[in-house]
Amino acid sequence: MISWTANANGQDRLYANEFPLQSIRLLDGPFKHAQDLNLKTLLEYDVDRLLAPYLKQAGLKPKKSSYENWDGLDGHVGGHYLSALSTTYAATGDGECKKRLDYMIKELKACQLANAVNHPGWAIGYVGGVPNSAEIWSTFKTGDFKAFGKAWVPWYNVHKMFAGLRDAWLYSANEDAKKMFIGFCDWSIEITSKLSDKQMQSMLGTEQGGMNEVLADAYQITGNKKYLNAAMRFSHHQLLDPMSHREDNLNNKHANTQVPKAIGFQRIGELSHADNYKQAGLFFWETVSHNRTLALGGNSRREFFPSPASAPDFINDVEGPESCNTYNMLKLSEGLFRDQSFGKYMDFYEKALFNHILSAQHPVHGGYVYFTPARPRHYRVYSAPNKAMWCCVGSGMENYGKLGQVIYTHSKDSLFLNLFIASQLDWQKKGIKLAQKTSFPDAEKTRIEIEKGNADFTLMVRYPAWVKSGELKIRVNNKEVKSDADASSYVGIKRSWKKGDIVEIELPMHTSLEQLPNLPIYSAILHGPILLAAKTGTQDLKGLVADQSRWGHIASGEKLPVDQAPILIANGAEQVISSVVPEKGKPMEFSFANLKIINPAKLDLEPFYKIHDSRYMMYWMTLSQGQYKNYLDSLQTLEKVKLLLEKRTVDFVAPGEQQPEVDHQLLQSASQTGTFADQFWRSANNGGYFSYLLETRGETDLKISLKYWGAEWGKKVFDIYIDDKKLLTVDNSEKWNTSEFKTEEYAIPRELLSGKKNIRLRIQTSQGNTSSAVYYIRLLKNVGNK
Repeated sequence: MISWTANANGQDRLYANEFPLQSIRLLDGPFKHAQDLNLKTLLEYDVDRLLAPYLKQAGLKPKKSSYENWDGLDGHVGGHYLSALSTTYAATGDGECKKRLDYMIKELKACQLANAVNHPGWAIGYVGGVPNSAEIWSTFKTGDFKAFGKAWVPWYNVHKMFAGLRDAWLYSANEDAKKMFIGFCDWSIEITSKLSDKQMQSMLGTEQGGMNEVLADAYQITGNKKYLNAAMRFSHHQLLDPMSHREDNLNNKHANTQVPKAIGFQRIGELSHADNYKQAGLFFWETVSHNRTLALGGNSRREFFPSPASAPDFINDVEGPESCNTYNMLKLSEGLFRDQSFGKYMDFYEKALFNHILSAQHPVHGGYVYFTPARPRHYRVYSAPNKAMWCCVGSGMENYGKLGQVIYTHSKDSLFLNLFIASQLDWQKKGIKLAQKTSFPDAEKTRIEIEKGNADFTLMVRYPAWVKSGELKIRVNNKEVKSDADASSYVGIKRSWKKGDIVEIELPMHTSLEQLPNLPIYSAILHGPILLAAKTGTQDLKGLVADQSRWGHIASGEKLPVDQAPILIANGAEQVISSVVPEKGKPMEFSFANLKIINPAKLDLEPFYKIHDSRYMMYWMTLSQGQYKNYLDSLQTLEKVKLLLEKRTVDFVAPGEQQPEVDHQLLQSASQTGTFADQFWRSANNGGYFSYLLETRGETDLKISLKYWGAEWGKKVFDIYIDDKKLLTVDNSEKWNTSEFKTEEYAIPRELLSGKKNIRLRIQTSQGNTSSAVYYIRLLKNVGNK
């Protein structure tokens, strides 16, 4: 049985190596700016509007109308917001954050009580804002998943409030929040109690946002093993089992569905010491951080982990790494470091924090970024308060309240200096106050000053992976510290520390190239851990600050031709590295010298996190002269074809991919999905169908384009409907017999389009027939080349 003293700090009770956020204060620099700006942004949101979904589902009258949420995810941002208020209050002491936090807990407590009275059959302990909660959960409880399956990720939605309640207790010691959290966990156990293990595993194929982690936290809070058992029951064996055997099965899986599962695996392994859970969490981190992560520390494209063969998607697509994924990978890194204090976890943490998290907040208006394109000369868009309610708005709210969380950690009598960020630490148990004074990365050094107290402890200074062997220099009171430590480790300095002691740390930075995973002709340029990029213009930044539209989070301005982007011509990486020279008197600003660049422009390199409201180069095609001559002809031809197709495209959907199908309001019966040749597909059979709502933009001269695999066998006969009108019957039965993709276009009569902003495209089969697998659907203008 786990027990805790009554006055123990919440973070100590869950995360034994962390200092309370109240004990760490950021000093002037980019991180304090981000924290302060985020506080201002949080206070622009209306709490009563965020609470409205919870009151509505509890049968209480909302005080204000809900925000226009993200089509069926009403309620999810409220949980994130509660977490953000909790960490921001702890990190800043802001009174308005505490006032709002306490108000939310009071209102949510009323919802939890009302749910028990109004819906005693299924809602005792429930604190959710999921639309249509009553039908979803009352039928789900009996094993009927129809309503659950039609809803958009209900467990993901409620998970945000599980985490919000936990964090309200964890960071602000709100005891009501703790009781409500435990009651909510009890609800999750009861609502799934009649489900078989097979049903549970089937249900876990839908994104659930980390339910296994919060249930493991409930176990650590209470010591009651039923919560640990529930956490294990909420663990998806489709991921757990391969990962525990060091098998990477992530190709074509939705990335942010998987990362929270792995956080839960790590947490369960940490608390239960179950080897398969520990190994699964560890290997997931290793394979994602080493094999699937871009130079900014983010991963995924179009929200999915691509296969190696699909690596060019990072260059071609504009839906690059998703901010939510990095938010969760940082959490996984924290957990692994808590279990084993290895420098590699903080190397990754630093890279992702400086390059992705810091860049995903607009430095003036505080908006949050969803996708960060790696495509050359594209851009990213930002949310606006009280408008866009994306998942990355929710995680974005949280990111900047806990920037100080792992700058320092502790273990026994050791103090770990993990990150080089200007800050103060009050180590109350040791009676020590210290300040880290640095302008890193603008200066390649940091300085620790003991401002108060005397104590014996070991200062563990991180030796970053980006500092070359033997180059880290440490002086204590101007006396050099000798060490044989190497990169990705820690230098231990054990002594009796006293007020006035000064530790000076030199952190020499070097320029390096990092290849795009599985696409080595593209490289990113880093200086130390900092990703360097170049601004390339401000033309057509469509939707730079997103509106309420469903796809406003995607930078939909013109895709500039990849073959016309700058290309570096060099004989190897060293020639590129040596050409990157610092600008005199301008910290962390560089230019190219003595390097041949095709499609030249004035290219100044600076930290990516400083580039906003602009197109940019993050990855650079880097070729030898011979490679360039051979490559250019084929690239130009392909790029012309792609851009012509893009200009004709009015709307498109990728069947089988979760987000595009939700975006286009999928309806289906007796249909199946899968992947082939690293692409998703959907088909139907025996009277089944699938349909999508497509935008026409008022166009009346359009065609439907469907992409098929040319080597399908057997009878493939189906009908295409536009709304309720049959367009034609398609017979693809052994039509091509060739192992390549084939695209067919079908004209739509004007009378089926006239006066419509949207049409519903339906693929319909009859009894005994099967449709072709459809890999891609486009609505095309009937102009130009096919």
